[in-house]
Amino acid sequence: MNNLRFLTLSSTAAFLLASVATGCGDSGTDDGTGGSATGGSGTGGSATGGSATGGSATGGSATGGSPGDGGLGGANGGDGGAGGDRSEEPVDLGSAADFVILAKSAISTVPTSAITGTIGVSPAAATYITGFSLVEDATGEFATSPQVTGNVLAADYDSPTPSDLTAAVGDMETAFTDAAGRTADVTELGAGDIGGMTLEPGVYKWGTGLLVPTDVTLSGNANDVWIFQIAQDLTVDGATSVLLAGGAVPENVFWQVSGQVEIGTAAHVEGIVLSQTSVTLATGASLSGRLLAQTAVTLDGNVVVEPED
Repeated sequence: MNNLRFLTLSSTAAFLLASVATGCGDSGTDDGTGGSATGGSGTGGSATGGSATGGSATGGSATGGSPGDGGLGGANGGDGGAGGDRSEEPVDLGSAADFVILAKSAISTVPTSAITGTIGVSPAAATYITGFSLVEDATGEFATSPQVTGNVLAADYDSPTPSDLTAAVGDMETAFTDAAGRTADVTELGAGDIGGMTLEPGVYKWGTGLLVPTDVTLSGNANDVWIFQIAQDLTVDGATSVLLAGGAVPENVFWQVSGQVEIGTAAHVEGIVLSQTSVTLATGASLSGRLLAQTAVTLDGNVVVEPED
């Protein structure tokens, strides 16, 4: 426990402490209002400082004030870096989680890719799924491909496929908005270059593009969540990997990208990609997660595997 933060004071003692802290002892209250909020201005004895929001949310900025300002205990508010104690909820993908690749306008591949999970396009038709050597099922509801361990769906297949796809695309767009709206713990980290870093769980935000030129490690446990809010493009250089450590899982990593996503030759990425535009994987690139694009997904001999969530 930190100094006077959790002491139970009598009304007289509370008034005397507030008087000492401020030098004037205004109308300090003794009803326990000190130590619960974000402050540190501490005008008189009300001591609105206290538990400080830094450590559990914003990761170290410690918005509580110093004891001399009347914010009792507010000075030790923040530790733990990028949201070390933050308990962020995963982004709810809804029915979009039924797809390893979902796009609105097209999915194309240069054979041979290896995809584990269902892929689909909507409102585009099956003719916009190219390079997969599709074979339509007798039911007319889906197709299969030698490159896909799962079904292939398109908006012009038989019912209930069109309505299922419409719902999934709507959920994909809702998930994008959800991820974009989370409160950031860290902004503009590395000025948009996070090569070589090890990142704790939290919400990271950039008003520019994000470059991953060398390996990046996401270190946490199976319940931890990472959300990357990227206002422009996400570029992962060739032969570069996004690695998970400490039990972290790809279904709890979310790349919310307003621009294009480009994953370089032989690169590897972990997580759910929510792109407002296009996603392109260069030759030999791989991903453990999902590719959810509001335009097109372009593949070139890639391995894409859905997480085990």
